[in-house]
Amino acid sequence: MVAPWPTLATEWLADYRVFRVRRIVRRSPRTGREHDFYVLDTPGWVQIVALTPDQQLILVEQFRHGTEAVELEVPGGVMDAADPSPEATAVRELREETGYAGENARVISTVRPNPAIMSNTCHVVLIERCVPRHERDFDHGEDLATRLVPVARVPELVAGGHIRHALVVAALYHFELWRRRSQPG
Repeated sequence: MVAPWPTLATEWLADYRVFRVRRIVRRSPRTGREHDFYVLDTPGWVQIVALTPDQQLILVEQFRHGTEAVELEVPGGVMDAADPSPEATAVRELREETGYAGENARVISTVRPNPAIMSNTCHVVLIERCVPRHERDFDHGEDLATRLVPVARVPELVAGGHIRHALVVAALYHFELWRRRSQPG
């Protein structure tokens, strides 16, 4: 059985608004040796699987600075300290990014983006019966286009490399698992 590594020291190294960096000194329970590890601390995130009444998935296109490319993704974002829950964050982000609002927002999965170096979680939130109800309200660093895609096309978009964001692929996989559990028979 793998044992947790005891923490010997923690030092905050940097704060970059969207994440903080800390160095952790831990001892291997197997060898007894000390090792330095660097962790990014960031708030939780949400990925939103938003469906229209006619089973269209609401997607967004946006330029991503890390890949220097326009990516096709589900709406999503960072949980603000004022957000009482992942569901509240998802409702807010969906409205801001797409102008859509829906019903029955609920977490269908929670994943860890990269537990080797990151401390946060990402919640997959399903919102159903979404319709356009609001003006979009982008953050100052956002520029998005809303796309509606039939749910049945999602596997081809992922397999064809049109959806490449790893957390979006994970969200869509968990949505597919949810659909399989929800269908009678």
